[in-house]
Amino acid sequence: MDMGLRNGFIFIFPCVLALSVSVSGRPATFLEDFRITWSESHIRKLDGGRAIQLVLDQNSGCGFASKKQYLFGRVSMKIKLIPGDSAGTVTAFYMNSDTDRVRDELDFEFLGNRTGQPYTVQTNIYAHGKGDREQRVNLWFDAAADFHTYTIMWNHHHIVFYVDEVPIRVYKNNEARNIPYPKLQPMGVYSTLWEADDWATRGGLEKIDWTKAPFLAYYKDFDIDGCPVPGPASCATSTGNWWEGTAYQALNAMEARRYRWVRMNHLIYDYCTDKSRFPIIPPECMAGI
Repeated sequence: MDMGLRNGFIFIFPCVLALSVSVSGRPATFLEDFRITWSESHIRKLDGGRAIQLVLDQNSGCGFASKKQYLFGRVSMKIKLIPGDSAGTVTAFYMNSDTDRVRDELDFEFLGNRTGQPYTVQTNIYAHGKGDREQRVNLWFDAAADFHTYTIMWNHHHIVFYVDEVPIRVYKNNEARNIPYPKLQPMGVYSTLWEADDWATRGGLEKIDWTKAPFLAYYKDFDIDGCPVPGPASCATSTGNWWEGTAYQALNAMEARRYRWVRMNHLIYDYCTDKSRFPIIPPECMAGI
């Protein structure tokens, strides 16, 4: 077991295998499971395709996507973010239904900052075409110094965003209260690196410094475990999938403590408490964990 103590809070993490396993049980490499969606010259394959480097410069950013879509499951990647002055840049890891009118989407967006300031991760959830559910957390470590694991867990009960196995965001299935929940559309796995200095850092006040380009982010250990679409129609509804098991239907006691710690110490924005945008509290905000 790996143990760390940060800000008086004890983290206990299981040992992580050096190589992730994809849906079919084989080692996952970038070329096997992903395709480049734009600016191929700005994505460089490393270590025989087991890792990649994303490049942002004044000519272009870049992006990639999974070759398949998935309905429920868990996806994760290890990412090392842009070091130094990354203000105005956004590195994103997300799932998207690729449907224009009624979009489902689960977002990690890593917002760059000036040197010495912590990275901010923004999460957002679109369900049945409705988004505007942003939350922001300042990461409690240097996200550019080493790789860290970012995970999206998605089942019939809830969606959980994890950072190194620490839950930072929970969205429960509350369809019984007429709250939309993404469960009908499969989603692909995407990542992009691009310039967004009109909003990304301090609401657009901090602009990108192109003298610091190229901006480089690194990815490895691509891990997708879910129901591929097209695929067996019974997969997504099966209660036998491990991610639908009792242990994954709600946060356990340790996860709940970690979640509260993040919310108390590192949450810097929550749409649920933004009365200027939402004078009436959105119904999902009262669902708890």
